[in-house]
Amino acid sequence: MTEPAPVVTAAQVPDGAVLLDVREQDEWDAGHAPGAIHVPLGDLPSRLADLPEEAELQVLCRAGGRASRAASWLLENGYDAVVVEGGMGAWQDAGRPVVSEDGSEPRVI
Repeated sequence: MTEPAPVVTAAQVPDGAVLLDVREQDEWDAGHAPGAIHVPLGDLPSRLADLPEEAELQVLCRAGGRASRAASWLLENGYDAVVVEGGMGAWQDAGRPVVSEDGSEPRVI
């Protein structure tokens, strides 16, 4: 059985951390953390080369479910990963920055 990935709150994510957003493209476009890496959950196995191997990945989705699955899978495959509890909703609620792809008012969907 897969071990659950460690969990951190949005406030515990250090500045400069490597953020991995595993939401779908429309969710990403509407609002995401600046500087995050975007790899939808279903694309993760084929896009491992897009991820830094040496960094702890702080994994985000909308509410935490997809991030938990992604982080557990990453841990099984040799990456260091933690789940950001509550996902982008909690990220935004914690006052962390959110941007949109087209410059419109960012929103978490």
